[in-house]
Amino acid sequence: MTDVREMTIGVFGGTGPQGKGLAVRWARAGLRVVIGSRDAERAGQAAAEIAELAGSDTVSGAQNADCARRADIVLVAVPWDGHAKTLESLRTELAGKIVIDCVNPLGFDKRGPYALVVDEGSAAQQAAALLPESRVTAAFHHVSAVTLADVSIPEVDMDVLVLGDDRAATDVVRELADVIPGVRGIYGGRLRNAHQVEAFTANLIAINRRYKAHAGLRITDIDS
Repeated sequence: MTDVREMTIGVFGGTGPQGKGLAVRWARAGLRVVIGSRDAERAGQAAAEIAELAGSDTVSGAQNADCARRADIVLVAVPWDGHAKTLESLRTELAGKIVIDCVNPLGFDKRGPYALVVDEGSAAQQAAALLPESRVTAAFHHVSAVTLADVSIPEVDMDVLVLGDDRAATDVVRELADVIPGVRGIYGGRLRNAHQVEAFTANLIAINRRYKAHAGLRITDIDS
């Protein structure tokens, strides 16, 4: 299997905080990163900002379809309300690619965040249904965008749960998590278990609001 450091990482939603934060960390680690957006100009602007923040020359921007074609692995970090439409439009370009879904279908009201009901079971399962020829995984749901973007923090103290039905694909995504100093990629089960991982983000948001923190997860009693 090709080393993940030799792969190109595409990021749909790289103009948003989660995608941008992960792109910064991967670029700082020397990986090639392509920021995707519906607007190529906006993607280029985000790529320039990420490159400057990361101190890297390995970041570029592209329209989503071109980003998908150029990438070996694609992270989906788009807003939930645009999730299905984005993936439907890129089915051909994403065929055969490892797709990492980190979208959290959440709602917000006066009582705080809560998990939304998804017909397919989860955002990741929706992605798998829409992309039958892709190797869909779920990961990076609980990593603080604020922490990721703060390059004064040398190590990100948290684990990333990686879910999927393709064991080789989950191993690659775990390796991609391990590239970020301080982070461990931990296999978290089959894709059918992605719902509770996505939904737990609502609990983390509530914790972080209450304690004014950027908390994540650590899994105990595992030697990675």
